[in-house]
Amino acid sequence: MTGKPVFVLGSFVVSCSAKVARFPRPGESLAAETVTIEPGGKGLNQAIMARRLGAAVEGLLAVGDDLAAAFAPPALERAGLPQSMLVRLDGATGSGIGFTDAGGETCLAVASGANLALTAAHVRQRTPAIADAALVTAQFEIGDAPIEAAFTLARQAATLTLLNPSPFRPIPAAILALTSILIINETEARGLAAALGREQDEATDPDRFARELGPALLKHGPRLVVLTRGAAGAVAVTADAPAIVQAGFPVEAIDSLGAGDAFATTLGVRLAMGLALPEALRDAAAAGALTTTRHGVFEALPTADAIALMSGR
Repeated sequence: MTGKPVFVLGSFVVSCSAKVARFPRPGESLAAETVTIEPGGKGLNQAIMARRLGAAVEGLLAVGDDLAAAFAPPALERAGLPQSMLVRLDGATGSGIGFTDAGGETCLAVASGANLALTAAHVRQRTPAIADAALVTAQFEIGDAPIEAAFTLARQAATLTLLNPSPFRPIPAAILALTSILIINETEARGLAAALGREQDEATDPDRFARELGPALLKHGPRLVVLTRGAAGAVAVTADAPAIVQAGFPVEAIDSLGAGDAFATTLGVRLAMGLALPEALRDAAAAGALTTTRHGVFEALPTADAIALMSGR
């Protein structure tokens, strides 16, 4: 990919994940098959994925003033990301703990730490980079104020914005109005359905999502709303065309951590490149599936060549 960069309004966490036969019950200790400690965070994952797709990447990643912050500079170097993305702040660096069971399903908890200290002022310092970007991405491991500031600058520059509201919290109306591409999983869709006073089935039934919840969300600002359904694929809804159902790619899933980040970033980058939505969705589904075939996230996020091979493009 050549041309304008992707600006990632990111997050950085030191991620610890354990592969277990099943999720532990309250008060129970389990033996883990493997334990992985690696640099992570949804923002870092998005930045790595964009870079592996061939995009130049700019952005912001906050770290604290503790020992865990030392994970960040070598991680950026390994991923081919600029050190200028790092913002060093007082406090603890973000951290997360995840479990992956034998079926590849995951559960996790994240302490955002310094990520929540990222401000609108930090964003405004990067105004030229945002204005020059092809795509601005954000997720919810940071606060609302920097997202709104970045999306406002992006809208002023006619730049695409992509929001993946994970871990879920209600989306402020101002941010939703500034979002071009909204990507949500079924859990997040249920939260949005509840916030809009709509039925939960609209979030989990793909047909009802395409007919009801998806179009309802479009009325609040996004031009494209995508429901991701794990191995079952995704449903994409726009205002001016029939919904598109993208099937999942069958793979032997080992670890689904990072699959959502791979999907979201690939979809956004491919659309920013000018690829048509059906092809972009297919690449995104391939990226998400490939990410599940390896332990961890950092090394599991696929290359553009691997995605092209799986998607048949």
